[in-house]
Amino acid sequence: MMSVRSNVFYKTLTPLMVAITASSALFLSACNNSNTQADTKQIETTADLSIFEGCYTVSHDEPAQIKVSQEGGAWVMQMKEPASAKRVWDDAEPLEVIENSDIATYFSIDPENVDAVIGRPDRVLVLAHVKPVYANIDPLLDSEYLSYIYRGANTIYRVECDDVNTDILANPHSNIVIDNVNESS
Repeated sequence: MMSVRSNVFYKTLTPLMVAITASSALFLSACNNSNTQADTKQIETTADLSIFEGCYTVSHDEPAQIKVSQEGGAWVMQMKEPASAKRVWDDAEPLEVIENSDIATYFSIDPENVDAVIGRPDRVLVLAHVKPVYANIDPLLDSEYLSYIYRGANTIYRVECDDVNTDILANPHSNIVIDNVNESS
């Protein structure tokens, strides 16, 4: 049987021990959360942008239209010039890393499924690389690359770079005649 003195000791010690344990748990979890957030930011800022190096087009059957490369330690993009320009690629435009927290502005995809995002400073062009595992299971994706070009998002395809001019300004519909459906026959 416990003495009265022991009982008072345990009644005093128990709340004190609970308070110390709770404080320690809160302190440790707060430290753990801040490290996790710092680790996440570290991962986002150290994304491997070399996955973007290469040329892209909007269809498998078309030549390259966009070229992403590294120039002087910075990432740049170029667009294919028309045949009349006397050069294949236009002047390089700078690209910058876009944070995963901004992905929803350009693409309807969970940021957890994206490796990296880069874009022009004016955001007229934004490119995202989707994790290969996710691209394989999402039936709406037929490529690991997404492009946002002036208010429209779509998949794009990585293709071999070439140095052949194409007439990208040609109007493929110039010889099509559309009859007025309201005309009476």
